[in-house]
Amino acid sequence: MAELTVIIVGIEHPGNLGAVARAMKNFGVAKLVLVDPKCSVDEEAKNRAKWANAVLENATTGGLELLEEFDLVVGTTAELGNDFNLPRTPLFPAQLAERLAKVDGQVALVFGRESDGLTNEELGKCDLTVTIPANEEYPVLNLSHAVAVTLYAITSHEDWIEERYPLVRATEKRQLQKMLDETLDSMSFQTAEKKETQRILWKRLIGKSFLTQREAMALLGFLKKARK
Repeated sequence: MAELTVIIVGIEHPGNLGAVARAMKNFGVAKLVLVDPKCSVDEEAKNRAKWANAVLENATTGGLELLEEFDLVVGTTAELGNDFNLPRTPLFPAQLAERLAKVDGQVALVFGRESDGLTNEELGKCDLTVTIPANEEYPVLNLSHAVAVTLYAITSHEDWIEERYPLVRATEKRQLQKMLDETLDSMSFQTAEKKETQRILWKRLIGKSFLTQREAMALLGFLKKARK
């Protein structure tokens, strides 16, 4: 099955950190990564974590470059976009769960700051975006609640324990993106902005399609033939 890692960018409050660890423990997810944390694992965090202190003790820190190590990177947002704001065009947790249930690979679930979530730039480093369909009048969930809802949706899916197909690996995905970039470089665009829009669009399509290794190899073969 897909191996889940929760990544929190810029977490601000130790109580929320402990609550995130507790939610992870509830749903059997052990790997926690903190990017640019604004608080530490103090007594408040440990008290909120209850029996999930092992999650805090084993948590690691790093920069956003570590996202390149994952086969699939899922960003989360409460602020929805439209077709002109590609990084904020989301799936719902149930849709993500259905797609993850049939694949196998390293998956990062990226959550943002309590105050303002993930930036467009940070979401742009993700393969796809997920949003929780909350009340439109107040759609922003507490960080630990967002983690819990997302993990519940994934791990409660009826197909979670059935046969899975291997996701395209991170290295293969980078190779595919490089070939797409080279293909775009060989094409003529009216403006640099239109070319960049195509690059972002294809990156999002690859992320949302949950490519298996076999599908990725077929696409690489097609791009090689198309460039001859």
